[in-house]
Amino acid sequence: FVETIGLAALERQIFDFLGYQWAPILGNFLHIIVVILGLFGTIQFRPKYIIVYSVWTVLWVAWNVFIICFYLEVGGLSKNTDLMTFNISMHRSWWREHGPGCVRKEVPPPVSRSLDDHSFISVTGCIVEFQYLEVIHSSFQILLALLGFVYACYVISVFTEEEDSCKY
Repeated sequence: FVETIGLAALERQIFDFLGYQWAPILGNFLHIIVVILGLFGTIQFRPKYIIVYSVWTVLWVAWNVFIICFYLEVGGLSKNTDLMTFNISMHRSWWREHGPGCVRKEVPPPVSRSLDDHSFISVTGCIVEFQYLEVIHSSFQILLALLGFVYACYVISVFTEEEDSCKY
């Protein structure tokens, strides 16, 4: 199960790197580190590491809820801002141009605009719009985090029961 959590985070990390989305890249990196820490805590019978993982899963769920709200433009958020790239670049979700069925076509820019602007790329024919793919990714991460949280709580209870039974 833990492998699934790690592989899902790694897959998401790859697509965020392809889109140069620095905020999710940092979040995914921390998530991968904490998943490894939680796995180490489970193997080495260290409940404190698993508690750290449990607390992180709550933060991870909150982050993914934010991403869902961001891409669905809830509460004044806009998916067309550079928030996910820390306003460093004009990159967007990789899925915007490379989603299933999407046909990417470069449109020549007008003379008055910069050549580095990504707005001169036309995308048509997408089977699923990119924001919904991002929402699906985040929803899957939330599901895995909730399952991981339940599993972590179970492992912590087993470890603490074993410690209590050794005292008598």
